[in-house]
Amino acid sequence: MRHLILHINCPDQRGIIAQFTAILYDHGANVLNLEQHVEPGEKLFFMRIHIDLSSMEISENALGEILMALVKKTNSSIQFYYPENLLKMAIFVTKESAPLYDLLIKHQSGELPCEIPCIISNHEHLKEIAGQFNIPFFHLPVSPETKVEQEKEIRALMEKEKIDLLVLARYMQILSSEFVADYQGRIINIHHGFLPAFKGNHPYSKAWERGVKMIGATAHYVTAELDEGPIIEQDVVSVNHQHSVQEMVQAGRDIERRVLTSAVKAHLEHRIILDGRRTIIFHS
Repeated sequence: MRHLILHINCPDQRGIIAQFTAILYDHGANVLNLEQHVEPGEKLFFMRIHIDLSSMEISENALGEILMALVKKTNSSIQFYYPENLLKMAIFVTKESAPLYDLLIKHQSGELPCEIPCIISNHEHLKEIAGQFNIPFFHLPVSPETKVEQEKEIRALMEKEKIDLLVLARYMQILSSEFVADYQGRIINIHHGFLPAFKGNHPYSKAWERGVKMIGATAHYVTAELDEGPIIEQDVVSVNHQHSVQEMVQAGRDIERRVLTSAVKAHLEHRIILDGRRTIIFHS
């Protein structure tokens, strides 16, 4: 069965859904799922359509040409995704194993529809885990003096493996703004979140000292602004005075891996439309 996912966004106007779905109906394509969202203030329209093409009466190229004519007429932007063409994902790690394990287990069980050609790390601590899942592991150490050369090696590997998505699973290195710009909308990171925010070393100890009652995590696309990229997924868990620092660390790890995996899944399933600093996340 051949499927197609369309992402459409344009100025809000009457009849957008009807015009696109009429084309699909007229040519034998079956809409399996459709979700839409309107930003009233900016008068912008966003839509995701999941389509079964198996009974379509024209070629995919012909359908594309007809849709592009409507795109021009409605001043729209459109993206075509074929779910059968699995994205290739590279995982970047340092020493933290929990997010890596969660991604690999979910991938092995089929919950994350992708290929994982490589795991990249600036340390060798997690090499054995990569071996357990039969995924090539690349140890690319880095220091302030070798950062530029290390990023060149990473770029070469990404190009060789035709990587579509880079996932920073607690990769404790800051990527250069040039590197981030070249992979805009294709790098996902995870970081802990507290109220108030505790940056720097030992954030959980600082949170415990302040009597924090809630900890959380945020998964987002990476931009040149550290931890300020468009948010994909967030979650929180309550804590209290009975929690030790170590228990807070464990709770934080659990929520970080869940949030990261959820964000990666949304990207792999083509459920995200980027709109500047915001994300439109569709449910199915």
